[in-house]
Formats: sequence, structure tokens, C-alpha cells
Amino acid sequence: MSETPELYVLDTSALLTLIEDEPGADVVQDVLQRSREGKVAVLVSFMSFMEVHYITLQERDADEARVRVDLIMSLPVLRVESTESLGQIAGELKAEHRLSVADAWIAALAKDRNAVLIHKDPEFENVKSLQALALPYKVVS
Repeated sequence: MSETPELYVLDTSALLTLIEDEPGADVVQDVLQRSREGKVAVLVSFMSFMEVHYITLQERDADEARVRVDLIMSLPVLRVESTESLGQIAGELKAEHRLSVADAWIAALAKDRNAVLIHKDPEFENVKSLQALALPYKVVS
């Protein structure tokens, strides 16, 4: 008898935590290792690919942006594209909570799939309908 693996969604902040080896990267690495072993499934919204790309373009350059997107594509994750139903859920979340458009899409994926959202984003704290695992927040000096 095989159990359905647990589902996780990695927010953009979790991906950047891994890439930049920030506090909490070990949590993301553990979930990815469990995904490689078939014990869990990890989803990434199409929005996170765009966010990693543009953030890296702003902070670094186009070559590094490509390297980072390629890295995410090599991880044991499933990229989830936009659907009409996800768009409706994202719209509802955006209307009800103070979320960016990208965060609304990412939260919608977690909510729709009943997945645990791994993040480092205080915006998600007010979305009580989400199962979430918060990584250590960045300390602003």
C-alpha cells in the first residue's frame, strides 16, 4: 500500500533562501531531498520562476538570472502553470488579503493543492486558510 506523498509549494523567498544559502536553506534542502526520494512532492508556481529571474536581473545580471532559473529547473520540483481555477483562487486571495499579485498566485497553488507553503514572507501570515512553514525572516538592519 503506497501513501500519497506530502505536498509542498516553495515560495520565491524559499527558492532564494536556498540559492543564497540563507538561514532556513537546510529546511528547503531537506524537503528537496525527500522529493528526490519520492517521499514528498514539491511544486513551484510559474510566478516564482519570473520572480527569481527579475530579482536576479535587478540585483546581479542576465547571466546569473539564467543560471538561477536553470538551477530551479534542475531541482526535483514540478512547475505549475496558470489555470482558470488557480486564477480565481488567486483573485479571491488578492481581494481578501494584502498580497502582491505574485504571492496571491503562489498562495493559490498551495491552497488549491492543500499543500504546505514554505516561505520567508510575512505577507502570508494573515492568510489563515494556508498551511505554512515560515523560514527565518531576514533581519533588517
